[in-house]
Amino acid sequence: MGQKKNFKGTIGRTFEDSKFSWEPLNQPPAGTPNILIVLLDDVGYAQFGCYGSDIATPTFDALAANGLRYANYHTTALCSPTRACLMTGRNHHSNGMARVIEMTSGFPGYDAEIPHENGFMAEMLQEKGWATFALGKWHLTPPHERNIGGPRTRWPLSKGFDRFYGFMAGETDQYYPDLVHDSHAVDPPKTPAEGYHLTEDMVDRAIDYLKDLRAYSATQPFFMYFAPGAAHAPHQAPKEFIDPYRGKFDMGWDEWRNRVFQRQVDSGLLPPGTKLSERPAWVPEWATLSADEKRLYARMMEVFAGFLTHTDAQVGRLVNFLKTLDEFDNTIVLVMSDNGASAEGGPKGSYNEKYFFNFVPESLEENLKRIDLLGTEHANNHYPWGWAWAGNTPLKRFKRDTHEGGVCDPMIMHWGNKLPARGETRHQYVHVVDIVPTLLDILGMEPPKVIKGVTQNPIEGTSFAHTLPSDDVRSNHTTQYYEMLGSRAIYHDGWKAVVFHPPSMIAYDGSDATRPFDADIWELYNVAKDFSECDDLATTHPEKLKELQELWWSEADRYQVLPLNNQPGRYGDRRHLRDRYVYLPGISPLPESTAPNLKNRSF
Repeated sequence: MGQKKNFKGTIGRTFEDSKFSWEPLNQPPAGTPNILIVLLDDVGYAQFGCYGSDIATPTFDALAANGLRYANYHTTALCSPTRACLMTGRNHHSNGMARVIEMTSGFPGYDAEIPHENGFMAEMLQEKGWATFALGKWHLTPPHERNIGGPRTRWPLSKGFDRFYGFMAGETDQYYPDLVHDSHAVDPPKTPAEGYHLTEDMVDRAIDYLKDLRAYSATQPFFMYFAPGAAHAPHQAPKEFIDPYRGKFDMGWDEWRNRVFQRQVDSGLLPPGTKLSERPAWVPEWATLSADEKRLYARMMEVFAGFLTHTDAQVGRLVNFLKTLDEFDNTIVLVMSDNGASAEGGPKGSYNEKYFFNFVPESLEENLKRIDLLGTEHANNHYPWGWAWAGNTPLKRFKRDTHEGGVCDPMIMHWGNKLPARGETRHQYVHVVDIVPTLLDILGMEPPKVIKGVTQNPIEGTSFAHTLPSDDVRSNHTTQYYEMLGSRAIYHDGWKAVVFHPPSMIAYDGSDATRPFDADIWELYNVAKDFSECDDLATTHPEKLKELQELWWSEADRYQVLPLNNQPGRYGDRRHLRDRYVYLPGISPLPESTAPNLKNRSF
């Protein structure tokens, strides 16, 4: 048996004629910063207080006031794709994550199988001695690997995280969540009647992880990925967080949006000259609604606001614990959203969003009877898309769309007195693929060439660390393609070409989801001067439009975007279909995507 390769001592026949030598601990130098990424879900550009909202988010606002607020930060328009970019620094199609994991198809950009050549940030840091923790929403494991009895090569603990506590799917009930602890299913520690809420549980667990870490090492830095289910539906929060908003949204989404826009302008968030985009015809004017509709829709927004404020308060608990440890100022904190505000409540909102996804109409009268249950464990509610439109002020459209309302989101960075400037706004173009290279840049690390024996693909994002001192330097990210469910866009040097193609399952504007892609009408914007995409220059600058269209096709080839397809695909991965299933007593919970489809049957 051979000796350890790096052993620097000597081994004689006895202890007396031997010399021991310890290998140094694999740990970064003292003073290396911790990293905390807080990724919220379905929070629109205008829904933090520091981005113009009147929803109370004092924790996020304080981080922005003492850090940096990024006004031109972009994502992919959908959750799994954005999360894949955030974790790897590569584009979503490069990760096989064109859509959410439940909408797979058998093409390289669409199979939901993140290549091991695209290593996770957690893997990079873990190999350098960081402790790594993931809490909350994962949504990065392909359907056929979600079963507890299946392979776990793309579960959190296989992708560089030491510990995981959260849920694997795209959403879960905040009171009765489908929980996974490390790599096994667990029940919540208490019931709603005993005061349970998932976000509170996550913070409790995060604090426990940090206590355990400091019991082991007083100096080892940590990377924590904290991804609550909020503010994705179901919008659920304790009553004491919802009720303070009673009556606060009675003015309706049109007037609320006007007020938000003015606060955005006054605070310097928006570039000079930014216009407020017009209300589309398919979002009803608030004044045209009935009194009952106004009462229900306002209450749905009150519940959402309470949910977001509750989330802010829980993140505040985590921040306060870092202060107790005297580690807050040496922790890089990033707070962001994964896409724009969600229109998945439909035009009228929903007591149970599953009705919307399955095209089941809801009755205003029935929903009014249940208005007091909104936000509780008895509802799976989502607000109307008028509030999502307002939540993305001043931008167009929503989550899923490649217009700015889908892809431009809030992002805050805080790092104590280590930031060269604080309380300022940055307007440089930034994309979620830039997070990994920026953090590596700050840490003085090169992207590893090999992780776990696998040669790595190049990082596709660019660092924005040079923007920390100043808003006057140019962005390093000059070109970025977008594609989501058939809608496309390309950003290049301050210009953006964009086209909405209706996805087959939701056509917000009533357009024909069967129309060929060649019939799509592209729009062109000089977003360096027209941040909110108000002035379409396609007819006056046809050569620029043609240039960007050709660039989009080039980028699509480069990043395995093709073939274009607006069909969502079947729910789950059906490569492993069987005609016989046998389940023995006592098995672990089955994810829906791996179970036989027994819905809409008479047995």
